[in-house]
Amino acid sequence: MAITSTLTTSFKKELLEATHNFATGGNAFKLALYTSSATLGATTTAFTTTGQASGTNYTSGGAALTKVAPTSAGTTGFTDFADLTFGTATVTARGCMIYNDTNGDKSVATIDFGGDKTSTSGDFTIVFPAAAASTAIIRIA
Repeated sequence: MAITSTLTTSFKKELLEATHNFATGGNAFKLALYTSSATLGATTTAFTTTGQASGTNYTSGGAALTKVAPTSAGTTGFTDFADLTFGTATVTARGCMIYNDTNGDKSVATIDFGGDKTSTSGDFTIVFPAAAASTAIIRIA
């Protein structure tokens, strides 16, 4: 099993179909945690419970993300999310999936943490990179 860090192929196609709206007041997005038994990558099309992490203060389906308004710099359009914390959680995860909770739980991106990350009765925090053309989690150049 493996998790690959990528924007999913279905997401790229769905952008051209106007399925995803990252604007303020647009679609709601969530982040779900996954274990090393998950298989996630470019061909992932939607949220799945298969291989999802479980633990204290982690709910199936993950948690809502707070969006950063889409913008551009140079020839790159990008958007990002505020850091997300699962408070007082006991959970182990190898990666995560960002998905569109408004439109059929369609996948946006899968992210490999590079190894298992664990919290024991503490904060499990996903720290997103800066919202900039060369670093934002979602960018189109």
